[in-house]
Amino acid sequence: MFKITALPTEEVRALQSGEPDAYGATPERAVSTGAGNPCRHCLQNIPEGQDMLILAHRPFLEPHPYAETGPIFLCAKPCERYEGDALPEILTSSPDYLIKGYGEDDRIVYGTGAITPTDQIGAKIADIFARPDIAYIHVRSARNNCYQARIDRA
Repeated sequence: MFKITALPTEEVRALQSGEPDAYGATPERAVSTGAGNPCRHCLQNIPEGQDMLILAHRPFLEPHPYAETGPIFLCAKPCERYEGDALPEILTSSPDYLIKGYGEDDRIVYGTGAITPTDQIGAKIADIFARPDIAYIHVRSARNNCYQARIDRA
């Protein structure tokens, strides 16, 4: 069993209020095209015509060589945080995703990274979590390497 972990509401509300992103910049405002603009908090595509934020995100507490930073989207207005274990909308809208496991030290565990077809994500997660050295998993875009969500053991 696993749990999909969206960005924490407290962090998202701060960004929605204009707090700086991972690079110290104010999140950019834009309007969603309705496709390809997945919010990392509600884990749904931001509806066409809705305001959204574009910002740099680093899903790690501290910078280090494995702490990738990249662009993400958020709903500009408060949205409900995704809570659940089923794959959310943003993890079913692409043919495949990059999945990789991390150890307790927040470093990539080599040999776990794989471009995984969407219909095989559950099996790949189970395969990675079968390793005792895995603390959590990140899911990223297979095409742009953008962070999508974290996966934890249930």
